[in-house]
Amino acid sequence: MSEPWVLTSVLGNSQRLDGGAMFGNAPRALWSRWITPDDQNRIPLACRCLLARSQGRTVLFETGIGAFFEPSMRVRFGVEEPGHVLLDHLAAAGAPHDTIDAVVLSHLHFDHAGGLLTQWVDGHPLALLFPKATFLVGARAWERAKHPHPRDRASFVPGLCELLEATGRLRIVDGPTHPDVPGARFHQSDGHTPGLLLAELPTAKGPVVFGADLVPGRAWVHLPITMGYDRSPELLIDEKGALFEDLAARGGFLFFTHDAEVACSRLTKVNGRFQAVDDLPTLQGWGA
Repeated sequence: MSEPWVLTSVLGNSQRLDGGAMFGNAPRALWSRWITPDDQNRIPLACRCLLARSQGRTVLFETGIGAFFEPSMRVRFGVEEPGHVLLDHLAAAGAPHDTIDAVVLSHLHFDHAGGLLTQWVDGHPLALLFPKATFLVGARAWERAKHPHPRDRASFVPGLCELLEATGRLRIVDGPTHPDVPGARFHQSDGHTPGLLLAELPTAKGPVVFGADLVPGRAWVHLPITMGYDRSPELLIDEKGALFEDLAARGGFLFFTHDAEVACSRLTKVNGRFQAVDDLPTLQGWGA
C-alpha cells in the first residue's frame, strides 16, 4: 500500500466573476445567501491549488489563472492581482516551481492552467514554468483543449497545448492510476467539460478528492446547484451524486479550488442531503 500524502493548500491569483454565471439557473435570491455579490453582481473566487508530498515526490494539483493575461483581459476576467501569486506561495511553502515533480491538471481552462505560464510582459512571448515537472492531463480533456467547441473555445489559452507537447513531459491519463502520482486514484467527469480529471489522494485522515469544477466550493455541494459554464448540468448533478455517495460513506473530504474562504471540507449525508462540514480554511502539512 502506498504511503499517505501530506497536503498544503496554496493560493494563486483570485478573481471576481458574475454570480449568475457561477450559479447557473439558481436565482440571485438563493445564491446571494451563500456568497455576497459586489455592486457589479460579481462574487469573490479563489484559484486555489493543492501541493502534495509523498515518497519524496512533490506534486502540484492545478496552477490557477496565473498572470498571463494582458491588462485589459485581466480586468475583463476580474483577476485581482497583477503578479503571479502562485509562485510566491509555492516558494513560501518550500516548493518553488522549479522543484515540482509533477503538475496534475483537471482540465485546461485558463483559470486552472494559466498559472503554468510566465507573467505577461509587453513584447515578450509567454513561456512555460515548472521546468522539471511532468504535466498530467486526462485523455478526453486533452482532446477537448486541442479541438474545442465554439461554446468553450475562449476558455482555453491559445498555444498552451503546443508548449506542453514541446516539453516532451506531457503525460496523458487514460485510466484510474498513473505512476507519477503513486497511490492516487483518478475519477473522470463530463458534466463540466469532457474528461475532467478528479484526483483522489489517500491521507492518514481519510481520502481527499480534488473537486475542480465539478464542485468549485461549498455552495456547489448542494446537488441541484451547477454553473452556467457547465457543458451538461444534468449529467454533472448525476456525477456529483455518485461521487458524494461514495465519498461520504468513506468519511472523505473535498478540496475546493474556487471557494474564497474554505480550502477543504469533510463530506457527510444528513437526512438524505449531502453537506460540507468540518471546514478547513487552509491546509498546512495536513493529512499526516
